[in-house]
Amino acid sequence: MFYFNPMYFVFAFPALVLAMLAQWRVKAAVNKYSKVQTGRGLTGGRVARAILDSFGLRDVAVERANGFLGDHYDPLSRTLRLSTEVFDTPSVAAVGIAAHEAGHALQHAEGYWPLQARTAIVPAVQFGSYLGPLIFMVGLFLNWTNLAWAGVILFGVVAIFAVVTLPVEFDASRRAKELIANNGFATGEELVGVNKVLDAAALTYVAALAQALATLMYYVFLLTGNRRRR
Repeated sequence: MFYFNPMYFVFAFPALVLAMLAQWRVKAAVNKYSKVQTGRGLTGGRVARAILDSFGLRDVAVERANGFLGDHYDPLSRTLRLSTEVFDTPSVAAVGIAAHEAGHALQHAEGYWPLQARTAIVPAVQFGSYLGPLIFMVGLFLNWTNLAWAGVILFGVVAIFAVVTLPVEFDASRRAKELIANNGFATGEELVGVNKVLDAAALTYVAALAQALATLMYYVFLLTGNRRRR
């Protein structure tokens, strides 16, 4: 039968603390620097458009999107979607976020292989994140070890996705910082704010990886622990 295993906290608690810290940092940084306007007064939408045009990517659309911090680049439709707060605001946070997403469009145009790999495994991640834990729990409950291991392998794709995401996001932030500084979209203390926003956002991806690995290790622990008890 299923029962609560206190060992879950041994695996999950550190990752949970890191995730909470990351969310607090990114919200604090965005809230602070959303109120600080850049000297040039360019909105996030205009900065993104300027970056894309400077690299000849005029066919990449820049659109408004709903949702707080819902900013993303869609490689399938070649569309950069920015939340209203980023698209229409001439703030340090908006400039940093917009340039980061534009960095993903540049990665796509250059054939940056980690981005290609991440895009390719998205369907498998959607499948594995939902069915992996379900199959694992069913296999564990019925004592079907092979089925449980199949669930572990399926969920393992989520961890692989989190690993591949790190270089993609770190590289986009590196590009954003360089583009903002080289083009004068932000200067001086404004650049310090851009760095804080992007570095805080990067920590959320580290936290996501920690959570995926913690869950994966917990599943393996349950399976190998059951085997030792037989």
